[in-house]
Amino acid sequence: MEGVHVGVVRDSMLNNPLLIRPTLGKTKSRGLPCPGPDFVYGPVTTVHDGGVSEAISSWHTPSLSSSNSARYRKAERDFVALNREGVKSGLVTAKELQQYRATHDIRRPIASKDARRSAPARLPQDITFGVSTRPSTPISELMEYKYAQRWLEEQQAKDRALLARQHKKVQLGRIQDTRTTLLRKSRPVEEAPSVWKLPRFQQIGPALDTFRDAEVRKRAMAAHYSESAARRGLLGQGTYTVD
Repeated sequence: MEGVHVGVVRDSMLNNPLLIRPTLGKTKSRGLPCPGPDFVYGPVTTVHDGGVSEAISSWHTPSLSSSNSARYRKAERDFVALNREGVKSGLVTAKELQQYRATHDIRRPIASKDARRSAPARLPQDITFGVSTRPSTPISELMEYKYAQRWLEEQQAKDRALLARQHKKVQLGRIQDTRTTLLRKSRPVEEAPSVWKLPRFQQIGPALDTFRDAEVRKRAMAAHYSESAARRGLLGQGTYTVD
């Protein structure tokens, strides 16, 4: 009854997994075509070695020497040498070097298998390979709890050193000054005798004196004199001449 179909049978009914209905007792088909029963999976073997009889009677081995195999092996292009020669010719851009490699060819020398083999390094007879064994832990010190005692002694030594540093800092430290001590140390500045003025002009300051004191005025005039050479004007009070 599985091969009986009613109605029109389309190809999509056998290829579309959404239209394929699962068969009772079997896995659902995905609609992929499978080859026939005579199909052999895997790559095709083209080596003819003679079979079991040939292997028992005589074993066939290749007779090509290393020189013949190197002769038939194609040499690889030496791009490092090509780029070096291109730079020597004055080519620096990628396009010029690509054109140079297309018109020139330099091959790397083919080394034989015998040349590739290097002689094994001579090692001393008493050499020992591997990681060295860690020295064993003394059981007597573990049983006597010496590691914990040693750690406690180290911590106590660190605490004593810390306390000694703190005590030394306290002794060498200077007492901070307060407002009262600063006022006691300071002395009032004696005021210079002022020129007699009318009482109504005593509280009025000078109209043109824009400096705090004579020292500030002296420094300002010295700075103005040093910059007058780079300013415009007869008195050197204009804009700077250096642009």
